[in-house]
Amino acid sequence: MFKGILIEKDDAGYRAAVKEIDDSQLPEGDVTVRVDYSSLNYKDGLAITGKGPVVRKFPMVPGIDIAGTVEASDNAEYKVGDRVVLNGWGVGETHWGGLAQRARLKGDWLVPLPAAFSAKQAVSIGTAGYTAMLCVLALEKQGVKPGDGEIVVTGAAGGVGSVAIAVLNKLGYTVVAVSGRPEETDYLKQLGAAEVLDRSLFSAPGKPLGKERWAGAVDVVGSHTLANICATTRYRGVVTACGLAGGMDLPASVAPFILRGVTLVGIDSVMCPRPDRLVAWQRLARDLDIAKLDLITHEVSLAEAIPTAAQLMDGKVRGRVVVDVNR
Repeated sequence: MFKGILIEKDDAGYRAAVKEIDDSQLPEGDVTVRVDYSSLNYKDGLAITGKGPVVRKFPMVPGIDIAGTVEASDNAEYKVGDRVVLNGWGVGETHWGGLAQRARLKGDWLVPLPAAFSAKQAVSIGTAGYTAMLCVLALEKQGVKPGDGEIVVTGAAGGVGSVAIAVLNKLGYTVVAVSGRPEETDYLKQLGAAEVLDRSLFSAPGKPLGKERWAGAVDVVGSHTLANICATTRYRGVVTACGLAGGMDLPASVAPFILRGVTLVGIDSVMCPRPDRLVAWQRLARDLDIAKLDLITHEVSLAEAIPTAAQLMDGKVRGRVVVDVNR
């Protein structure tokens, strides 16, 4: 038996609770992992609170991030004792995830945990930080250099935004943070933001084109914010889009793309091919100041993860939430 958060849906309703789970209930997979830490992401918040149709099968253990040690393996790539990390692949949606003390997974989904990180640090980074790194890699691939101008990061006080600011700052970029939480200004500047702007400047319907400012962008908000970022991006600038915190719609025009040659790059972290994941984690080990993880992260127990998920959905959580599944 092991403990985990179990989401159930039946005639009695939708609910999430910490329960004792029998090993026989674990789903199919060729690697069994003893989970050390998981985390809370926006998607986990949707799953635990039921505020979004994230969970596709019931019962479900949420948790799209996993860091732990291999307990049993029928996969040639992994042996007992290997430290591993997992992000995405539908875990916590269609396959039991990491908010439990044990997980059974497909070995193809796993990545060796870089020696630079502990298990706790790996989930402090988690899907959010790995997604942020994919955004930075995309900016680099499109030729955006530190000397080209400012990089704007929206949803800056969240997990993706926090790691993006820290990485971009270390790489020498000038970062402008956009946040709806003015009380987080000092925090964002500690991470490396040169300036902090209020999200109200971007969240209302805007013009097809605005004054050119951004050489690049990391957007986690979508909707009017993404449209306004595109409209104010400089000639041949690059905008990476990886989130929908403000909505799935994109009320934009083609003007930034056909008049300024702006590039809009979609970033998917869930099904991202393994070679790209390996590169992202290698770069995180090199380009993320580990000292800033303590600033970005706070830790909760397995039981505390449930009320914290509600706070996350209310926009009251800063940075990353690490879940110690063994307490």
